[in-house]
Amino acid sequence: MNRSVLFDSPFLLGFEHTRSLVERAAKAAAESYPPYNVEDRGDGGIRITLAVAGFSPDQLEVTVEDRQLTIAGRRDDNLTRPEDAFLHRGIAARGFIRSFVLADGMVVEEACLEHGLLHIDLSRPEPEKRILRIQIRSGS
Repeated sequence: MNRSVLFDSPFLLGFEHTRSLVERAAKAAAESYPPYNVEDRGDGGIRITLAVAGFSPDQLEVTVEDRQLTIAGRRDDNLTRPEDAFLHRGIAARGFIRSFVLADGMVVEEACLEHGLLHIDLSRPEPEKRILRIQIRSGS
């Protein structure tokens, strides 16, 4: 990814980490499997829903590390019996890794698998507002 001119501004100090977050988000947006929805649930709540038909809860893993939410699905290739002969196989049987970059303060509340859909509920608790007064000392 090309270096963004926006982050080269002398008025944006200490935003190097933000640049890497934007690059990670752009990379994650290029992935297309599995399909997903992102819903605004109001009051700072968000629900991510992934279509994971054929996956069981023990084949799915949801983790958060360094503000990155990662959902991974691992399929056992041994589950297909040799006598299974598909005339058409349209349901994907491959594993996946899908990532989302979370804003500061976002919390994963729960993950629930129902009817082939994995729902991940997130919230953003209202941060407490702080005013920090900086003491000014004289040069002498």
